[in-house]
Amino acid sequence: MTVDRAKQEKRDFIRMKIDTPLRAQINGEGIAAEGLCHELSGGGMQLATEHSLEPGTEVEVAISSEHGQNPTLRAKARVIRTRADANIYRVGLEILEIIQ
Repeated sequence: MTVDRAKQEKRDFIRMKIDTPLRAQINGEGIAAEGLCHELSGGGMQLATEHSLEPGTEVEVAISSEHGQNPTLRAKARVIRTRADANIYRVGLEILEIIQ
């Protein structure tokens, strides 16, 4: 039996269920999408937002801390998929680079 390597690699990371505010800045356009980060793993995250983002779009994301201070996570990411769910878009993001 052959295992699809891309699917296997996605399973190598534990997914954490979080509901934390996230802001996504689209590279080169200055447009921000805001929403909630529902899942976070070592390789990506899922964003729920009112903004549709096209697959392949690169964004810089900032996940807010619980106390509203500096972001707890800043990263460059790429949109892998977007699924409409009523008035909300579920956006799958692949983390490309953690920003210090």
